[in-house]
Amino acid sequence: MTTDNNDASPDSLQFGGSVWFRSGEQALGGAQRIALLAAIGETGSITGGAKAIGMSYKAAWDAVDAMNNLAGETLVIRSTGGKGGGGTTLTPRALTLIDTFRAVEREHRLFLERAGAAVAGFSDDWQLIGRIGMKTSARNQWYGKVSAIQRGTVNDEVALTLPGGQPVVAVVTHESTETLGLAVGAEAVALVKASSVLLVADDGAADRLSTRNRLRGTVSAVQLGAVNAEVSLTLEGGAVVTAVVTNESVSELGVAEGQPLVAAFKASSVILGVTA
Repeated sequence: MTTDNNDASPDSLQFGGSVWFRSGEQALGGAQRIALLAAIGETGSITGGAKAIGMSYKAAWDAVDAMNNLAGETLVIRSTGGKGGGGTTLTPRALTLIDTFRAVEREHRLFLERAGAAVAGFSDDWQLIGRIGMKTSARNQWYGKVSAIQRGTVNDEVALTLPGGQPVVAVVTHESTETLGLAVGAEAVALVKASSVLLVADDGAADRLSTRNRLRGTVSAVQLGAVNAEVSLTLEGGAVVTAVVTNESVSELGVAEGQPLVAAFKASSVILGVTA
């Protein structure tokens, strides 16, 4: 079942949707298959049901076989006696399925109508919606879960644990913490520009830096440019940190694939985001 607002202008914001029954990962049936079941019940044959809803004979038989198999029980009983399987009947389970689908379909239609009314007038705001959904230019984007929040006088220190277990710490305002709904256990994304990342030898030197974040990884890619190089480290857990450093720094550190390094960056360089 697909619902559209035919009275709306082509440029207005509209809602649509479909209802489907599923069995595990397989689609049991949607509006067309349920309509076929109902038509079979009314006409007494698969051929008649197919004609009633404008479906080909073969497609109807295939749909019936699929529904019978996926439902785990018989929905359509076909008796012998002709191409259409004369005397075809629906089981009580099939009749219940039709009634249930129609009830859900009615509720779904009401939901779409309410949702459409809720966004009335938003059709002129596409530019704003586009800005909200824009992609970020930050080279580093990591998913994680908030593991700790330490509140300060003005700002909060939020720790995000990456899949591999290493933390990323960000300093954000109290207002940002509240607006984003940050709390221990919440999912968030950390954004850091590659130009904000320093590379340090993994020999203890990173421990003497004032940067709050020090992620240990292994060099997985080095791409040299005219002046700068892009170096990527793979962390435990699969996350990748990319830094843009000078070619001279690459030479001095002897950066090469497989080398362990530390990616260091300030907590103030981290931007936190959440999905809406």
